[in-house]
Amino acid sequence: MSRRAAITGIGVVAPTGIGIAEHWENTLAGTCRIGPITTFDTSGLPVSLGGEVPGFDESEFVPSKLLVQTDRWTWMALAATRLALDDAALDPDREYPFGLSVVTASASGGNAFGQREIQALWRDSPRAVSAYQSIGWFYAASSGQISIRHQLKGACSVLVADSAGGIEAVAQAKRLIRRGTGAVVAGGTEAPLSPYALVCQSSQDTLSRSTDPATAYRPFAPDAGGYVPGEGGAIVVVEEWARAHSRGVPQVYAEIAGTASTHDAHHPTEPPADHRQLARAMREAVDRAGCSPGDVDVVFADGSGDVTLDRHEAAAIREVFGGRRVPVTVPKTMTGRLYSGGAALDLAWAALALTHGVIPPSVNLDAAGGGHGLDLVTEAREAPHLRTALVVARGTGGFNSAAVLRSPRHQAA
Repeated sequence: MSRRAAITGIGVVAPTGIGIAEHWENTLAGTCRIGPITTFDTSGLPVSLGGEVPGFDESEFVPSKLLVQTDRWTWMALAATRLALDDAALDPDREYPFGLSVVTASASGGNAFGQREIQALWRDSPRAVSAYQSIGWFYAASSGQISIRHQLKGACSVLVADSAGGIEAVAQAKRLIRRGTGAVVAGGTEAPLSPYALVCQSSQDTLSRSTDPATAYRPFAPDAGGYVPGEGGAIVVVEEWARAHSRGVPQVYAEIAGTASTHDAHHPTEPPADHRQLARAMREAVDRAGCSPGDVDVVFADGSGDVTLDRHEAAAIREVFGGRRVPVTVPKTMTGRLYSGGAALDLAWAALALTHGVIPPSVNLDAAGGGHGLDLVTEAREAPHLRTALVVARGTGGFNSAAVLRSPRHQAA
């Protein structure tokens, strides 16, 4: 018998809210949280807008001793993990620790932590640099700290694939479930809103320089000018389907039915000449889910906000779905692109959409889709028969990832 992977817990720390209740309420209201960055002076920087997480108090989730050892991106991962475990009613202390695993994604690690220690080195001396510099910024810090805090002693890893990383983490969770792991904490968060991080990002032509929150990030629009960065993300609990039901899990949000990844193998930063590899990732995810494009009820698009990349994605969607105008949504227009946290948040959005039978909206967009021929969802759309969702993500450097989630409401346990 095949071992199926189910999402049983969701933890969200995002510009749209902390916890799924606040996040979903703001989502359905189409609340755009892109705005001027408030935590530092951006006047000397090329970017002034971002998607900040309002009201995040790290001390509610992270012990004071650990706060000085870690970066904001890890604080958010620890918070989202706590929320996801609580949502799944999964107490690691009552579980066999070697049957629990962690897989997170990271695109840039602990930016603010790294900046602070580099400044200390430059201003003072090597002795002024924290002993935690070697681990506080490192990509694997969140996976390691989650594992230590909750004593999850199974496979522990981090995946680096830029904005495709969140899907890659969940795909690895699915593989671990298939190989015998009981439950996996998976997903991604990001904290790219610091001076050092924004300077690092500023070399990307696809980064929006707009100062108007209503027009700065408009994927598939004819006047799209790039993307806006955002912080936060999501962590999900992925469990073996039968195991989850046997322990009386409160909620199965969705089954991870199929995943796939491809690479453009074209250029470190420039987009490819066509959409072939993106379309292949989408087709393979659908095939591995055991369904056809006609079974997919909604596409959560990557929505880069770059004219060329948007054109490629629209072409890939049209190729995969033929003449059918499947609903397409880009809810990250409310938050900005969260890098490794973005695809993880899209998966959380898709799972909640399947649970509630509502497709979340894209904001600040025209439903006509800029002439791309897409059925863009620009207001929350009731979809009581919503069964299957395709989530698409791409990362700088040529990464393409896709995942198919299926509603448990249409399946037997």
